[in-house]
Formats: sequence, structure tokens, C-alpha cells
Amino acid sequence: MANLNKVMLIGRLTRDPEARSFMSSGREGKVAKFGLAVKYMMDKKNPATGQWEGGETTFIDIEVFNRENRQIADLVEQRLRKGHQVYVEGRLRLNKWTDKDGQERQKLLVVADNIEFLEARADGVGGGEPMGRPRTNTQASPPARKSSSPAPAPSNYDDDGGMDSMADETPADDIPF
Repeated sequence: MANLNKVMLIGRLTRDPEARSFMSSGREGKVAKFGLAVKYMMDKKNPATGQWEGGETTFIDIEVFNRENRQIADLVEQRLRKGHQVYVEGRLRLNKWTDKDGQERQKLLVVADNIEFLEARADGVGGGEPMGRPRTNTQASPPARKSSSPAPAPSNYDDDGGMDSMADETPADDIPF
């Protein structure tokens, strides 16, 4: 029987990332944690009232760790803030613990392996920046061609399989959360 534990999400941070350092097997590590809001069904704007109605949002806790040669937790701590849109790729993990009253508790969360910023940085540099793996496509964009045929529809994926930036497609005022 085969098993698969893979999660791919696009959402907005519900809070600023919280980072902490720890020791594991004699080596120092770092973890950054943040919440992500992911729309399951999009809200619709009521034309009569102008209010957003309906829709469904799921709130997910995300953890990301620094790994060998990949300082993802550091980048998350430095560059992401509440409201930023990101693409997260990772796996599900069930945390179990006992609370002060002796009751067993559990929580399902996502451990991120790869994260891409989907918005431009404060210094104006574009989004779509992968954090979990090095970008392999370093070629410049092909020159624009002049043709009477319509251009092909844009893809949501770049050449190395990551998500392109989609932040410019939806004005910030139209985002319901």
C-alpha cells in the first residue's frame, strides 16, 4: 500500500512569524511558526450592500525549519509579515501533548519544505521567490514576438515547477481577508 503526505497551499499570513532557536543532537537549529489563511470557497461581493458574503476560510499553523544549506526559517522571520501572500509546500504532522489538566491534546499542522513569496519585497524586488530550493532557471525571458496571433494564456507555474507570482492579478482592495 502506497503512502503520500504532501500539502500545497496558497494563502495569507494571519500573524507575523515567531522564530526560536533550539539544540538538537548537539547542533543548533531554528524554527519559524506562522498562521496561514487559505480560502476554500471564495467570498462574493453582494451588489446591494457591497459587503463580502459566503465563502469559507481555513486557518492552518505552519512550521518551517532551517536545514543544511537552507536557512528558510531565517528568511521567513526576516521577510514575511501578517497579510503577505505565500505558496507553501510541505507535509502534515500531528502534534500530541498533555495539557495542565492532564488531558490529551492534538493539533494537525504543516511542516513546510518550500516556501515562495508571492508579493514584492518592501525594496521593490518582485515576488515568486523560492525559499526552499534554489531556482534552476536562470535564463532571461525570451524577447517579445510581434505576431497577429493571440499570445498563449499565462501559466501559473514557472519553468522549475514553482508557482509564479499572482499578487499583481488581484487588486489588494478586492481581497476579502
